[in-house]
Amino acid sequence: MIRNGVPLPPTVYPLAKRRVWAMLAGSLVFVALGIVFLVAHSTVKVTLAGALAVTFFGFCSVIIIQRLLRDRPELVLDDAGVDHVRLGRFGWDEIVAVRIREQRVRNTSQWFIELVLHDPDAYLARAPKLVRSTASMNARLGFGPANMATSTLPVPPEAVLDAMRRHCPGLAVQH
Repeated sequence: MIRNGVPLPPTVYPLAKRRVWAMLAGSLVFVALGIVFLVAHSTVKVTLAGALAVTFFGFCSVIIIQRLLRDRPELVLDDAGVDHVRLGRFGWDEIVAVRIREQRVRNTSQWFIELVLHDPDAYLARAPKLVRSTASMNARLGFGPANMATSTLPVPPEAVLDAMRRHCPGLAVQH
């Protein structure tokens, strides 16, 4: 958006490193627990749980370490669109609306900013492999393919939506 003849500068959100370090610590604890289960191998179920824990949380740990080592902003909003480190780039014309979504798992909630897209299939055709591989699971949960976890952002999701509306005043926000 241009104000007084000057384009609005990009809004840049860095990775919330403290939170991500905490995620890494949690993943490594589960890797260690999985190793304990593998070493104990008291039953087939315990051994299988250990193998799954080491595999899954080991993979999560590698991804988290990569994100910590990469010195890129988590999210950049500008007058042309949205650039998210994991989801990629979106022009404002691709986005129908945005909304804050909650995914409850037991006693905790995970908050997401969902980009509601005009053509989700066109996005999935160019999306990163990890996004494509989780798209069907997201669909079963009632989510579209473009969801940003707010846990890696240094501000609350409402602040991000406000910044999005500054860059794209006509942007629809669904509740």
